[in-house]
Amino acid sequence: MELNHIQTIVVIGAGVMGRGIALVCARSGFQTVLFDVKPEMLTQAQAYVEKFFHRSVEKKKLLPEERDAALGRLAYTTVAEDLIGDLIIEAVPESLDLKHRVLSPIQAQNSPETIMASNTSTLPITRIAAGLPHPDRVVGLHFFNPAPLMKLVEVIAGADTDPAVQATMVALARKLDKTPVQAADTPGFIVNRVARQFYLESLRIVEEGAATFPVVDRLMRSSGFRMGPFELMDLIGVETNHAVTQSMYAAFFQDEKFRPSLLQQQKVDAGHFGRKTRRGFYRYPEEEERPKQK
Repeated sequence: MELNHIQTIVVIGAGVMGRGIALVCARSGFQTVLFDVKPEMLTQAQAYVEKFFHRSVEKKKLLPEERDAALGRLAYTTVAEDLIGDLIIEAVPESLDLKHRVLSPIQAQNSPETIMASNTSTLPITRIAAGLPHPDRVVGLHFFNPAPLMKLVEVIAGADTDPAVQATMVALARKLDKTPVQAADTPGFIVNRVARQFYLESLRIVEEGAATFPVVDRLMRSSGFRMGPFELMDLIGVETNHAVTQSMYAAFFQDEKFRPSLLQQQKVDAGHFGRKTRRGFYRYPEEEERPKQK
């Protein structure tokens, strides 16, 4: 399937990543369907999308008619039978079993030509594709948070992925105004493999009492980073970041450099997931974008 054959894109999962990806697709001219089993997730996603587009108009990045057209291209559904498209992008949690359970019936009800893309950040595409009816149509399409703003997209071919499918996804990323990078099918691909130490060494510095969260973040910002590691983990989701580390630790056969942090595990156990719960490594009072640092 070539890029000009992709008219309708279905996004599975209305969490932070799914809603951002759906927004990007609708903004770029594609008919887009956002699916989630929880109606409240779709309600939150719709509020996020509308707020983003309204702010874009206020900042003069979009014309009002462009906003209205983009909003008109995005539909929301909890009905699995509605999930028919030229491209399916899954953005569900990092569980191989869950991805298989979600994608297998969806691929079965779509055309054999439909491309199935995973937004996984760590799981090998080959393993995801192995449990599906048409592994040659499965590809990795890894966006970064926040998807409407971050330019990079990793495009990953599994062992059975048709090279034409990967090429189409590279072209799609460019159509979405992203910068595609073709990555090998290894745990963590490129960015998450590099970024693990940014997070893990920062966590170890705090665990050892060498510095506090705000001090580490301030030092990293003064070194040129847009955000410090703890601010970034709160933005991504502490539990999501921790799950990625656990996945990579297992994938690299318990290599010590990927050992998960007990401090981060404690945050996950307490339900302190970051901005989404108004508490992570920092507290986030209602409507405040920056953390309250103590």
